[in-house]
Amino acid sequence: MNLESEKIRNVALVAHGGAGKTSLAEALIFNSGEINRLGRVEDGNTVMDFDEEERKRTTSINSSFYQYAWKKNIISLIDTPGDQNFFSEAKTCLPAADSAVVIIESASGVEVRTEHAVQFAKESGLPCIAFINKLDQERSDYAKAFKSAVDHLEPKPILLQLPIGEKSDFKGIVDLITNKAYIYHDGKATITSIPADMADDVESERAELIENIAEADDTLLERYLEGETIEEGELVAALQTGTKQRQFMPVLMGSATQNIGVDILADFIVKCMPSPLERKPFTAKDSSGNMVEVAIDANAPLSGFVFKTIVDPYAGRLSVFKIVSGTLTKDGNLYNVNKEAKERFTQLLILQGKEQKTIDKAGPGAIVAFAKLKETFTGDSLCADNNKLEFEKPKPIAPVISFAVEATKQGDEDKIYSSLTRLQEEDSAIALLRNAETKEILLSGVGMIHIEATIEKIKRKFNVEMTLKTPKVPYRETIKKKVRVQGRHKKQSGGHGQFGDCWIQMEPLPRGGGFEFVDAIVGGSIPKTYIPAVEKGVVESSVKGCLAGFPCVDFRVTVDDGSYHAVDSSEMAFKIAGALAFKKASEQASPVLLEPVMKVSVIAPDDYTGDIMGDLNSRRGRVLGMDSEGKYQVINANVPMSEILTYAPDLNSMTGARGTFTMELSHYDEVPGDIAAKIIEKIKSEQD
Repeated sequence: MNLESEKIRNVALVAHGGAGKTSLAEALIFNSGEINRLGRVEDGNTVMDFDEEERKRTTSINSSFYQYAWKKNIISLIDTPGDQNFFSEAKTCLPAADSAVVIIESASGVEVRTEHAVQFAKESGLPCIAFINKLDQERSDYAKAFKSAVDHLEPKPILLQLPIGEKSDFKGIVDLITNKAYIYHDGKATITSIPADMADDVESERAELIENIAEADDTLLERYLEGETIEEGELVAALQTGTKQRQFMPVLMGSATQNIGVDILADFIVKCMPSPLERKPFTAKDSSGNMVEVAIDANAPLSGFVFKTIVDPYAGRLSVFKIVSGTLTKDGNLYNVNKEAKERFTQLLILQGKEQKTIDKAGPGAIVAFAKLKETFTGDSLCADNNKLEFEKPKPIAPVISFAVEATKQGDEDKIYSSLTRLQEEDSAIALLRNAETKEILLSGVGMIHIEATIEKIKRKFNVEMTLKTPKVPYRETIKKKVRVQGRHKKQSGGHGQFGDCWIQMEPLPRGGGFEFVDAIVGGSIPKTYIPAVEKGVVESSVKGCLAGFPCVDFRVTVDDGSYHAVDSSEMAFKIAGALAFKKASEQASPVLLEPVMKVSVIAPDDYTGDIMGDLNSRRGRVLGMDSEGKYQVINANVPMSEILTYAPDLNSMTGARGTFTMELSHYDEVPGDIAAKIIEKIKSEQD
């Protein structure tokens, strides 16, 4: 297989879950002759959904790849997941594609994940075509599906076909460009005359299509408005230009499982989707730190980026690589810009489902894979040694739900973190954190099913079982008033005793002020050598405050007096005295509990803003304001962490999965007294 740039079409299949992306990929590959039977997702025998967990759940979890020949061109398919829990894969893989096919389920129309996928394609500047699928099923309605595309997608969808028959009687399509009818039997099309009962609809829809296409070409539009006949070749040329320049989104239709209309879609991909040479340049940072444009160019030095890592049980780690410039041969050396390390590869691969096939050469724009690179992971840029370019890392969807993980079996504690770290190589949407305050390992993901699938994968691949728990909230403590107390430690037990005596002032600092220690001793009441010991005693005691054992923060301690014994005083004695002084002072200085407050940004359609704001208020949140982002509203709020831990499923329920959110730590704030009392009581009961 010769991967020449002008013959390649890198196409991502994107949509909401259940629209039929994997079935469409199966039909495209089957028609190419690469496979000899049409697999079904429900039967778990498709070439793209080959992972054990995917077959169990009958849904795509990972992006999968297949390269095949179609009419002397190479189609490189990227089948992306549409389920919300695994949708981050669509976002990170789209930058490596050159175009996208947006699948629309004919009964449901455009759903939320389809909207998001089209937005991701827009961010990468990718042309899109749409395919209305499942026209053979009950409740299918192509007109309703097309209207939903017009209402929710951009650029402007334009209808290229009409269905012949509907639901179980669906048997073919009319191509409005060629003005021909295609009747299908066992996936094979026969060209025939347009059914008489469709003639009027075809005429009116074709006239509208010609007008839509002509709008992409001023000369063509002028001729059309003057009543001139537009030839088919002129229409096709304008359609190609308008599609590649994102002036409109052509809409085709059919049934992937019945293999109706799929061959015409494959022809359209070759004719109207851009090759890598027609893609807009990538941006990268050069060795001087300047941002530069990098065009698809076979004569330039090698450069590109790894956008996906696959942990294969037989081949080891596979790094899926987009060649931006230069040409690769079957072995050689690469330079990892991110790791500042050299990599050696001995095979150049293309992916065909779960199989890998070796090739001798690949030009710019091609998607290839390397096996067993030592230092390279998702997001790393690989270049020639003399062409150090760092491409922007594909950004996964931010995790929105977190759990603390614990080993089910004693002795597996050390394996948990290492296993999860290994899995991060494959799934960049996983976030992993060791919380030093709560002593927990936190696993974060895009949704509950994402977390569950991760746990299942860890069990299957690494034989490590773990349980999930709601994370502990990292509360803190502080004080509200200034006090002065004595810390005195005296102990006599024969021989040298222990004696340390200090007076400290303890006072609050502004929120976020941390800890300050001031030495105000005059006259040598405490020798200078013992002052650091007093500070150490205060610091070590502040790790567990006086209310519920949380760290005490935002306070200043000033040591201003004390006494010592020439024989019995020591650093240890003054350290104990400092600790005693802190405990006494913190109890008298009106201690309060602080909670982490998260800055939350909720993005949702305007219809849901009232419900969302009401819900945030019920969570003790404070709405800061709203901004517009296209057709969506962005609600910004500060919400206590304890109230937002389970927000992801609640927001899905509230918005029909049309809302998303991000959050980050904003600040710490005082917990209301009644709530603080309940928290303290609960923690103390757990400690007893």
